[in-house]
Amino acid sequence: MGSDTKVASAVRKVLPAWQIARAANNRTALEMLKTRAYELVLTGEETSGKQDVELLRQIRTVRPHVRLIIITSESTPADVIGAMRERAFSYFSKPYSMTTFEQMLLLATTGPVWDEGIEILSATPQLLQLVARCDRKTADRLVQFIHEIADLPMKERDAVGLAFREMLMNAIEHGAHFNAQQHVEISYIRAKHMVLCRVKDPGEGFSLDEVQHAAINNPPSDPIRHAAIREQQGLRPGGFGILVTQKIIDELIYGETGNEVVLIKYLKPEQLETEGS
Repeated sequence: MGSDTKVASAVRKVLPAWQIARAANNRTALEMLKTRAYELVLTGEETSGKQDVELLRQIRTVRPHVRLIIITSESTPADVIGAMRERAFSYFSKPYSMTTFEQMLLLATTGPVWDEGIEILSATPQLLQLVARCDRKTADRLVQFIHEIADLPMKERDAVGLAFREMLMNAIEHGAHFNAQQHVEISYIRAKHMVLCRVKDPGEGFSLDEVQHAAINNPPSDPIRHAAIREQQGLRPGGFGILVTQKIIDELIYGETGNEVVLIKYLKPEQLETEGS
């Protein structure tokens, strides 16, 4: 739906062989879905997040498993939470990264059943608790949702999002070994002067001193030693997650066994004054 030029261009680029139908508004879109099973629905930027969540509620009564990506110019954290409860595939509010949007489009058109991957346990704009399936697609979707929920200036939002992604991927890869039958526990807290994220994986844990495949333990004389160790262990290239996170987050706290980590980002008064800008 919608006629935004950038969105339309992205759809043609990522899905060149797909047949595309347009709807003038949400009401027309719902009527179209009643008569035909579309594989993917995109909302238009001219409607608000609240309106699109209501559309999604109605769609679920006729097409329970259709993938829907909300694109909007007007959004609140409560709208994003509502979209997650109604099992939206993803959510984008302006301004957003077209590269990330294109990646999400591709994710939405590949893979098996997807809509049980994220389960909300409790949710307000200030405190979100959920469990997520341990696979890359679910992780990418969850990172985008958290990015939209974070009521922060863009610089701080990007920093929190990057740090959260690094710790989430560590939990899914090293804690759960990409076992889609396992789940990670996630908590997001937005207090007045800080943001806190907690990630707990189902693994047995580890000690930071023992993680030789991570850049954090490289000696000064060999800053890329971990790369050779990762290759020997058959791990993907990387290993900079903890090091990067420590540089952009104010506090990184691990639990006793190492399978639980808390990220804290403190907000300065000038950041609070520009919030939402």
